[in-house]
Amino acid sequence: MKLLIATKNSGKVSEFREMLDAKKYQCSDLRAFPDAADVEETGHTFRTNACIKASAYALRHDQWALADDSGLEVNALAQKPGVHSARWATVHNAGAGDADNNALVLAQLKSTTSPDRSARFVCVLALSDPSGKIILTSRATLEGRILDAPRGDNGFGYDPLFFLEEFGKTTAQLTADEKNAISHRGKALQSMCELMKFALPDSVTRL
Repeated sequence: MKLLIATKNSGKVSEFREMLDAKKYQCSDLRAFPDAADVEETGHTFRTNACIKASAYALRHDQWALADDSGLEVNALAQKPGVHSARWATVHNAGAGDADNNALVLAQLKSTTSPDRSARFVCVLALSDPSGKIILTSRATLEGRILDAPRGDNGFGYDPLFFLEEFGKTTAQLTADEKNAISHRGKALQSMCELMKFALPDSVTRL
């Protein structure tokens, strides 16, 4: 099955490719279209934005498209950054990119003690057929807490701040296999693959 991974984020692309069976899915991604305009994420929920992106990119490129919208919800920040996670610093005129996003969250939590720094990663996936019709969605979360300084060099985004009690590590200190097994994106993709296995006809999966 030919499948467009609807993101230019190299970290997300790597995770998707690691988890999708190369024998079943011939994957491409938006990095092949560097000059193409991004689809505007106008939704107020992860699911809405995932569906907007999957549908728009499927129509634009006339192929099946899998899109995600994911982010960090910090309880002490009223579930924010939320859908603005990737551009949290930009929204607050505090820079742009992962390092500035992390720095801003740390600054916003400066006076918040450890028990109140609980947080979760959320991922919603949406699969669209080439006509732009959303066929399937899946959702998963990963619970943890925000440290007061980054740890680890793996992963991307808020991974260096996101501490998992059961591992005694941040998600940036996990190996790729460890992270894919328990991450919000990994669990959402596992669910999506199971749904695709049973919901899509053989005529589609053989494309």
